[in-house]
Amino acid sequence: MQRIVKPLIQKNDTKIVLVVLDGLGGLPVNGKTELETAATPNMDALARESACGLHTPVAPGITPGSGPGHLGLFGYDPLECQIGRGILEALGLGLEVRKTDVAIRCNYATIRDGLIVDRRAGRIPTEQSRRLTERLQREIPSIDGVEVTFAPGMEHRCAVLLRFPQPLEPDAALIPDTDPQKEGKAPLAPVPQSKSAEKVAQVAEKLISRAHEVLKNEEKANFILTRGFSGMPDIPTFEEAFGLRSLAIATYPMYRGLAKLVGMNAPALEGSVEDEIDYLKQQYSNYDFFFLHVKKVDSYGEDGNFNGKVARIEEFDALLPRILAMNPDVLMITGDHSTPAVMKGHSWHPVPVLLRSFYVLGGLCSSFSERECTRGELGIFPTVNLMPLALANSLRLKKFGA
Repeated sequence: MQRIVKPLIQKNDTKIVLVVLDGLGGLPVNGKTELETAATPNMDALARESACGLHTPVAPGITPGSGPGHLGLFGYDPLECQIGRGILEALGLGLEVRKTDVAIRCNYATIRDGLIVDRRAGRIPTEQSRRLTERLQREIPSIDGVEVTFAPGMEHRCAVLLRFPQPLEPDAALIPDTDPQKEGKAPLAPVPQSKSAEKVAQVAEKLISRAHEVLKNEEKANFILTRGFSGMPDIPTFEEAFGLRSLAIATYPMYRGLAKLVGMNAPALEGSVEDEIDYLKQQYSNYDFFFLHVKKVDSYGEDGNFNGKVARIEEFDALLPRILAMNPDVLMITGDHSTPAVMKGHSWHPVPVLLRSFYVLGGLCSSFSERECTRGELGIFPTVNLMPLALANSLRLKKFGA
């Protein structure tokens, strides 16, 4: 898609805002999804005048991670740009990543008698996570000549960067997660999936063992689960691909990391959704494209908290008029994937999306929900097509062919 779009790009002064309500899509409980249950008068009104539809992040039936989900939203085919979460977390936490490095995203976890009791260590406070991460850095500065750098994330998350003496082969990070994704199971081993990944796997195994030795007396966070082994990819920047000066507004490091990966400006931010929207307003004259990320919708879905997810959707809806007051030329509201509370995790279900501009048909949907969006003019389409639609609706694409 980028090969088609790039020669058609033309510059103008239009503004594009992409709001990602992480994990937005859901499934019915007592007949209604979270989005259908939530009181969302502002999004419903917007849907009535917008182009609506559903997008498929990877392919039908394939459950996406957050990385592929966001890459698709940014116009990068996730099947061509397969990027582990480790690199995103590391970049988001401000680490410099080189070609000699393997980045890993870690969860602090609780383990008892060799079995995982809590994959997220009770979502320990960020301050406690920071203290534990600093302790690991003091105790494990290197392993077998490989420099080890720890970086604290939010709540139960941290990142680890393994810096090897020489540049690595492209498949050196082919190691699956050690997180089995369910409590009551033993952690998995870091098994190499290629010859060049064997050394990385050996270091990772020692890292996990030594971290457990350091943390073993902690009540909750006494273990680390490693996820998203990855190295630095070679992909075009967002501005090269789409001609847009872009700003990422996200409080969680992994999403800043993903934005940095494609060349967006992604400053470290803290605060509420309201704070994020205030920052959008402050920076509105400085950029063409704005990615605003709302995390907690997904968090409550993963916890199986249907009512909590509903409340977070309603919280955003109440703040939506602040974005509308800026009058963006193109406004898109969607999610990176579905996270039904009933499933307590990501799912393969298409994600509702609305796109408001001066150049849509509209008038087909009465509200913003999974079912209503099936009636919209966009239909069900690959997520990677959303950026060309945004460019077209902002009049940033010339005609193709004579």
